[in-house]
Parts: sequence; structure tokens; C-alpha cells
Amino acid sequence: MTEEKLYELQQTSLKVREHIIRMSGNGGCFIGASLSCADLTVYLYKEFLNISKETLNDETRDYLFLSKGHDVPALYGTFVELGWLEKDRLNNHLKTNDFIYWHPNRNIPGIEFHSGSLGHNFSVAAGVALDCKLKNINNKIVVIVGDGELNEGSMWEGLLVANAYKLDNVLVIVDRNQFQANLSTEELIPLEPLDKKFEAFNCAVKKINGHNFDEMENVFNSFPFEKNKISVVIAETVRGKGLPSIEKRADRWFVNFKQEEIEQLIQELHGNAKANLTSETLMVR
Repeated sequence: MTEEKLYELQQTSLKVREHIIRMSGNGGCFIGASLSCADLTVYLYKEFLNISKETLNDETRDYLFLSKGHDVPALYGTFVELGWLEKDRLNNHLKTNDFIYWHPNRNIPGIEFHSGSLGHNFSVAAGVALDCKLKNINNKIVVIVGDGELNEGSMWEGLLVANAYKLDNVLVIVDRNQFQANLSTEELIPLEPLDKKFEAFNCAVKKINGHNFDEMENVFNSFPFEKNKISVVIAETVRGKGLPSIEKRADRWFVNFKQEEIEQLIQELHGNAKANLTSETLMVR
């Protein structure tokens, strides 16, 4: 990846994280998990998915299903940076005059399917993937799931069916931030060895750092990983990424910050981003 492209993605992710933080007041949002998948949503929409504002209803487009729907602030923020959603509409978060709230709603352009109960969107995505296969449409069906969501039996039932139909147009991305709500996944219901579990369900599995754009590019560009198999990426992420004061904190699952706290977090976000810029990125700037 070029330094210019890397810097562009980093700056877009920074803006998306700022949108997420600003949605954490006036009723709050699921900030930790939204921050953990922000880099993934940015990369997927800017570099990987064949979809644009003009092709949102084109049946040959690529699809992204956010199965871990409580992370939708990351999706809203990404849509704003893509120009699909007006920035001012984020001020309507949780208000009755709009459809922007804690879970995806199809009334927002770009949202493929609503979510509520976890574990359902993979099966929806598999149905869309089968339909595309039957129509000989060569597109990508991407599903972002949470690691805690993998406790749902519907996830594994869906994988069995999807592999029975050899839906190698499906890519599952696990946001592996190690938390489910306010407990660690391994403390509540252990998932490891997670890669072996997916492989036992006949999936082709790869692991990446879910905050490293170079790794994303290398792995996603090799999709599908194996013919006739579901591709699975286990993206190792950090809950609350970008805000050291709340990173990896179980008590920062859902938050409702005051405006003063939000402004402090915005300052922390930008200060942390500046401190982490590589010398190469600074040269590009």
C-alpha cells in the first residue's frame, strides 16, 4: 500500500472515530465495539467493496451486512465520510424524527438489513449469496460479526447450510475484540481455538490485525481463500481503539457521556493519533 493511501485511510478512520464519540452523548451508544471495527468498515467501503452511492440498489453490487448491529455508529460515520449520509443527520441519533439509533435500519441508504438480536444476519447474508449464485452474479457478500455473537447457535447452523451450498462468495469478518458486553469472551464462554472451530465447519480461515491496513489489503485481496468454501477473517482488534483511557475496559461497553467528556475524548483521540503517526506518514503529510 502506498504511503498516500495509508495516510488517507488513517485520516478517514480518525474522522469516523470522532463521529462515534460524538454519538456517545444524549442517550449514548456502544462506543467500545464501534471503535474496534472502525478501521475495518473504512477499509472495506473505500478499498474492497464494489459499491457506491449510485449503485446502492444495483443487484450486481457487493453487500455488507453488519451482524453486530450495535456497532452501527462506525457504519454511520463511514457513510458520512463516503458522502452517503449528511453529517448533520448524526445529530438526530436516538431522536424520533429520524431512523438513526442503536441498530441498523434499512431506511438509511447503504444499510442492507436491520439487526437487533445477534446471530441472525449471517443467515440473511447466506440467502443473498445463494440468490446471487443462482443469478450468476459475481459479487462479494461480506458479514461483520462480533466474537461474542459466536455464542449464538444460529451462526454455526448458518455456516453448515452455507457450506453445503458452497457459497464461496461469502466473507465472514470476526471483530475479535475479546469482549462480550461487560465480560471477556474467554471468561464468559471461551471461544478459543476460534480458527480451529471455523475450520471444523469447513471454512477457510485467516487472521489479521484488524487495525492494520496493509494486512487487510494483503488478506482481503486473496478472497475467496479456497474454492467452494466460506472465507473467514479473524480480525484481532482492541475494544475502544483510539482512546487509551477506555481501551480494553469492560465498563466501557455502553456509555452516555456528557458534552464536556465528549470534548475531552475528542482531544484524546487526536492526541493519540498524532503520537502514533509513523515518520513515513508524517513525511506524506
